Amino acid sequence: MIKKVPFLLLAALIIAGCKNNNIEINGKLSGTSTKEYLYLDELKSTELITIDSSIIKDDGTFSFSRRVESPSFYLIKTDETNFLTMLLEPGQNIYVKAYRDSLNYPSSITGSNGTELMVYIENLGAEQLAAVMDRLDSLAQLQLDDLNAYTKKYIDDNLKSLVSLVALYQQVAPGEYILHPEKDLEYFIKVDSSLSLLYPDYEPVKSLHEQVQGLKSDIAAQKLRSPVQNEAIEAPEIALPDTEGDTIKLSSTRGDIVLLDFWASWCKPCRDENPNLANAYKLYHNKGFQIYQVSLDKTREAWLKGIQDDHLERWIHVSDLRYWQSVVVPLYELEQIPTNLLLDREGRIIATNLRGEMLQKKLSELFNN
Repeated sequence: MIKKVPFLLLAALIIAGCKNNNIEINGKLSGTSTKEYLYLDELKSTELITIDSSIIKDDGTFSFSRRVESPSFYLIKTDETNFLTMLLEPGQNIYVKAYRDSLNYPSSITGSNGTELMVYIENLGAEQLAAVMDRLDSLAQLQLDDLNAYTKKYIDDNLKSLVSLVALYQQVAPGEYILHPEKDLEYFIKVDSSLSLLYPDYEPVKSLHEQVQGLKSDIAAQKLRSPVQNEAIEAPEIALPDTEGDTIKLSSTRGDIVLLDFWASWCKPCRDENPNLANAYKLYHNKGFQIYQVSLDKTREAWLKGIQDDHLERWIHVSDLRYWQSVVVPLYELEQIPTNLLLDREGRIIATNLRGEMLQKKLSELFNN
């Protein structure tokens, strides 16, 4: 639900803006050469525009002064690869200390809470960068999951700040985003709803709104054709090796109510759900319930150990041990695990992503009624 900004708060912001719309940016850079320039860029929706420059003095000090009408994003930079992104608001007096060649890692920043928060989130994943770059390392996914949860909480706590816009597009490595527009659409909608109300004319906010509307349309169209999203259609055939190397087809389970479950031994949420699957199998297998579990593991050893440790030996397990390159990923348009589909006795999808009590309730309806 979109909440209105309280009138008194809005009035206070307007009055404050009328009193002082100037910003002052001062600072000191270490390791500078003589007569070096520092540039001030304004961030528009699709481009950066250089609006001012300042000579860095012999002692490393610099200054900028500018009038702004509303909170906006700016950069100070020495060149295109060395810059500090700032969220500046009317009336602020900012002081920055940094090394000349490391503007994005300032040693201190005062006078701009938004910029301080941005610096924090932009450097949040720096220590995990090496692990994240190794996309085949299961620890990298766990670290990304932790960063994903932290970033969502951060956005919830800062929904009225333009800093939440920065958090949406935070990367821990080139091309490796913490939030994904489709999987985390809820948060793109949250930020869009909040900032569109507060800053309707700000170009980056308008660009976000256009992106969110496009995402909604794309997902609506995808649901019309995706086997994972659509119910009452036949699940695509799977034919993969089991733990003994024998190929087992999904269609071989016809006649049973089947839970088609995608998991991996390195996936903690999957492992947490496995006891619930074991309980469901125990209760309903004799009534015609089967589990066909497809692993996205990378090694046979890890896969078998996961099965053994979680006591899952009683049902069907298959895998091509190709991680996210598995043939089932494009076939079922998988974007995350755990993902499951409940199939009727003819192999048609009747429910998706039932976990915990929801799975138990559905199975009870099917077998006890």
